[in-house]
Amino acid sequence: MTRVCVVTGANRGIGLEVARQLALAGDTVVLTARDPRKAEKAAAGLSGAVEPRQLDVSDPGSVESFAHELAHERVDVLVNNAAIHYDTWQRACSADLGVVQEALDTNLFGAWRLTQALLPLLRASGHGRVVNVSSEIGSLASMGAGTPAYAVSKVALNALTKMLAAELRGEGILVNAVCPGWVATDMGGLGGRPVAEGAKSVLWAADLPDGGPTGGFFRDGHALPW
Repeated sequence: MTRVCVVTGANRGIGLEVARQLALAGDTVVLTARDPRKAEKAAAGLSGAVEPRQLDVSDPGSVESFAHELAHERVDVLVNNAAIHYDTWQRACSADLGVVQEALDTNLFGAWRLTQALLPLLRASGHGRVVNVSSEIGSLASMGAGTPAYAVSKVALNALTKMLAAELRGEGILVNAVCPGWVATDMGGLGGRPVAEGAKSVLWAADLPDGGPTGGFFRDGHALPW
């Protein structure tokens, strides 16, 4: 059966590559972006069944409307990829907490509210997969100085991953966090691994079989320390 896959922040970078590969594999992809024109332009450049949709995960009203208007009876895969503020210019001691709040609104609460909104459709799938695109910068095991807004938001996203996985384990929904690694995107900058390589971790978690791992933190299919 063709899967229905929702990918947030999918008009560029890792999200766009994940959408491209899912569509090429025969899945129906709901490609979302805050700007509907960017979503439409990105979808037009892909092959397969790709539906562009406007979605701002930081806006509760946008999430509610998106979930209400989604024309599918189920969602098989949700990729929470949308993220902002890789704040390399900040330190925790002097951070602009307004920037931190904005990062949390998208990177944590955006993923949280969208997962809640789509849970009925994920449950209808019977084989739901939630992939939270995190980062090793949010690992407490290697935590250091810098990028406080981004790092704190990813630590919190990892915690949410474990809680959702524990609550949904008995319903056939697998919830995992993945780190794509340092990827050459607009956010990651030059010098990182190719976008297609970064997308592999996301696709691995999206394609897990029933009975696969849940509540984990992975890169390239290998567990990372929390």
